[in-house]
Amino acid sequence: MSDDPATLGWLTLDEDEELLWSSGPHRYSLVPALAVGIPLSVVLIGLPIIAGAYLTYTNTSYVVTSAGLYKKTGVLSRDVQKIGFDKVQNTAYSQSAVGSYFGYGDVDISTAGSGGTEMRFRSVPEPAEVQQRVNRRVKDAEPGDEGKADVLDEVLEELRAIRAELEADG
Repeated sequence: MSDDPATLGWLTLDEDEELLWSSGPHRYSLVPALAVGIPLSVVLIGLPIIAGAYLTYTNTSYVVTSAGLYKKTGVLSRDVQKIGFDKVQNTAYSQSAVGSYFGYGDVDISTAGSGGTEMRFRSVPEPAEVQQRVNRRVKDAEPGDEGKADVLDEVLEELRAIRAELEADG
């Protein structure tokens, strides 16, 4: 897929956001549907299997930007989902035997409090590389120890102010 945001008409980036990676399902992810659908097309059952797989392939996009992850799906309608890197809790990737042979797999993204996979990039090329790219951005989005110390200092200062007020009243 193209890394040009202009070709992704459904994607609107913020001014400070840049496109880092985009793709759709790997073209070889159609192989299982073709393997089942072509023999069954003799009895007309296989045609919907092939058509469904092709429509999913052509109408699905995955994007990684500097601000988060996007997934676009939908044949007749459009569903766009975004997750910011600050919300990502865990990532994982998996490959079936066919996916390993042809070089595609799934990347699962879990968010804090979701209790499972919040977003799945299905059948993407080189899923290990995609997972590593996402993990690097998640790590960059995490606040450092300095940010945590600043927050704790602010909380401590607020508690001292409350204590001083209570002692003055009592």
